[in-house]
Amino acid sequence: MDNSEERGKVAVQRPTGDDLKRDFKGRQVAMFAIACSMGTGLTISSGTALTRGGPASLLISYLLIGFAVFFIMTALGEMAAYIPMKKGFSGYASRYAHPALGYAIAIPTNLTAAGLIVHYWRPDLNVGIWITVFGAMVILPNVCPALKRRICHGNYSQYQVTHINNFGESEFILSCIKLIVITTLILCCFIISAGGSPSGEKIGFKYWHSPGAYGQYLLGGRKGYLLGWWACMIQACFAYTGTEVVGVTFGEASNPRKTIPMAIRQTFWRILSFYVIGVWALTMAVPYTSSELVDATSKSTSAAASPFVVAISLAGIKVLPDIVNAGLLVFVVSSAASDIYCSSRSLYGLAKDGQAPKLLAKTLKNGVPAWSVCFAALFCVLGYMNAAKSASTIFEYFVSLATIFALLNWLSILLSYLNFRRGIKRQEISLKERSYCAVLQPYGAYYSMFITVLCIVFSGYDAFIPQFKADQFVLRYVGIVVYVGNFLFWRFYKGARYVRPCQMDLTTGFYDSVLEGSSDQINVEVPEKGEVEVRASEVEITTIGEDGKVAGR
Repeated sequence: MDNSEERGKVAVQRPTGDDLKRDFKGRQVAMFAIACSMGTGLTISSGTALTRGGPASLLISYLLIGFAVFFIMTALGEMAAYIPMKKGFSGYASRYAHPALGYAIAIPTNLTAAGLIVHYWRPDLNVGIWITVFGAMVILPNVCPALKRRICHGNYSQYQVTHINNFGESEFILSCIKLIVITTLILCCFIISAGGSPSGEKIGFKYWHSPGAYGQYLLGGRKGYLLGWWACMIQACFAYTGTEVVGVTFGEASNPRKTIPMAIRQTFWRILSFYVIGVWALTMAVPYTSSELVDATSKSTSAAASPFVVAISLAGIKVLPDIVNAGLLVFVVSSAASDIYCSSRSLYGLAKDGQAPKLLAKTLKNGVPAWSVCFAALFCVLGYMNAAKSASTIFEYFVSLATIFALLNWLSILLSYLNFRRGIKRQEISLKERSYCAVLQPYGAYYSMFITVLCIVFSGYDAFIPQFKADQFVLRYVGIVVYVGNFLFWRFYKGARYVRPCQMDLTTGFYDSVLEGSSDQINVEVPEKGEVEVRASEVEITTIGEDGKVAGR
């Protein structure tokens, strides 16, 4: 049956069903960024960075990387608000520049972190057992049957499948729990430093003076301080990894032209505030030379897998570390579930562009790309590498890989955005046609690109100091080889070309984004000659006036 129905001079295109659904609410999109990014980087890996660089280096690094991520977010938001694509980051890269890589490596990172935290209670059990348990927990929400809701349309009703809305609601709840946990941790650290611990000692900025504000790493003297700061910079990149994946949800957000600007304006400031204030409070509550903190970063059986737990334990609080450890499980499980979601949507986008098997673009009636979800879930098997080595060692490996892939993804977003800006300028697109215009752009994008390229090039600094280590070198730079190899393959074998600003497609999907998910009445002018095709997946065209206008809602 034909999916289009002729109505006067307008052909209303109905969705085929083999597509994603726009069921994410605005508040869910805003909180989804927190669900993705607030994970192991802040709650676990920050302890390693603190031991290497000291409190000042850690705080400065979080500020510098935080501003870079802010401009990346605004760049992504400007592209997505103009034309929200359902193909993830690869859709923007394909249209405005070149294809980009996905996020599959982030999944085993969070699963291994979950096993590391639970190992705090049961060090006698193999971490692989917990990876199996949490692997099932993060996969099921992405593939489980969706609920149905009753939708009334005048004198008749129908049942609509709402998988994404349910997934978004669960992530919204988990994000609220995350905010409660991290707020509790920050307040505890401030209370401890102010003398609210059982000992009553007022710490203040004591640990900034003794043992000091800066730490030495690998070498002594000024070089050691520089390497300590750079170690914090690389860890801060991992901590902010996931902030940008909220862009994947834009293709499934209702009323995207309003939801996306709201999400961009709200989410990053929440994240930046929690991250910067969080590490500031942490540096006041625990010295970077603490033996307990050093032990926590090197042994999976430590009773302090998180530096926040170290701070609470050092204060002499007995019960709270167990409660906090339970709360940290919410962080990593939620992040892992979000990573599967984002990875599956990236695969879906590649398949839609013909860069992956078409099977991965197949969706169920509820809009779930089931085959992409299953393929993304296969990467959970990497977590079982813990059977051969300690969880902390494997976790560090995954941190390195996840960090380099995230940096390359940031670079792809920035390249796509800068070319997008050139296309907007070349084709003389009015600002009135863009629902969101980023501040301090494109200058902020150039700053972010400088920081990102710098971190990519020098991410493997510790592979050369104090002597060359081949395994570390391969681990740090294998992601670049994969990225460049993938780029060159599509450039030469498939004949992919650079998208010129004058030839850039800045119209396809633009009016669909105006209609889709909008609850307001929208009038579309009909040309005097020919017919106009209006596609709407979430909008029902109700009336067509005699004056040549289409009223939609």
